[in-house]
Amino acid sequence: MCLVKKKLMDICLINIDNNLTKSLQPTSVIGMLWLQTHFENDQWEALSNNSVLISEENSKLLIEDATNAGLNIKSISCISKVDVCQKNN
Repeated sequence: MCLVKKKLMDICLINIDNNLTKSLQPTSVIGMLWLQTHFENDQWEALSNNSVLISEENSKLLIEDATNAGLNIKSISCISKVDVCQKNN
């Protein structure tokens, strides 16, 4: 769960690779409802399963729009195992 200064976040964006692709994770009911107004109905299940990936550029737009709507957003950078652990054949 995303917490910043003990304040619950509505949406978290987590870097998953060195290309700055982000995993979009609603972390509150308000965050989920807000995202449902911005995504097509057929994407809601993916939203609820935290399986939506967005680009760095789109994440910046989403952060700006959601922040303007009063939501609490957190963007987390972390090292992806995909980028650290090379596959050995």
